[in-house]
Amino acid sequence: MFHTLILVGNVGRDPEMRYTPAGQAVTSFSVACNRQYTSNNGETVKETVWFRVSAWGKQAETCNQYLKKGSKVLVEGRLTPDKETGGPRLWKGQDGSARSSYEVTAQTVRFLTSRGEAEAGAPAAEEGTAAPADEGDIPF
Repeated sequence: MFHTLILVGNVGRDPEMRYTPAGQAVTSFSVACNRQYTSNNGETVKETVWFRVSAWGKQAETCNQYLKKGSKVLVEGRLTPDKETGGPRLWKGQDGSARSSYEVTAQTVRFLTSRGEAEAGAPAAEEGTAAPADEGDIPF
């Protein structure tokens, strides 16, 4: 069996790199994927889904070096289920509401923000308020 997940979105916070006890690099970062549509009653609905991404090895080092908060990125990978629930990681927010986190192990990470945009300071995506992605930006 096989599954692949493709995400296109904005990096929500600067990547954090660490090393396993065996010395393998792992970088973690969040990606916001946005969707905008019109509901049945004519209202515009904006929806953001957050994913926690882990990249490993050389790719982890490259992600840590070049990705920044607000960078546009395409991630191909697989969902990593929570060991307890078999689905997304479930938790309670500070306000007491139920929350979930989708964990993705990256197989491929493609940088969609050019170096010029990154150096000029790409507009940052605040967690929970990421700028909607334009469907014209999707590279496939």
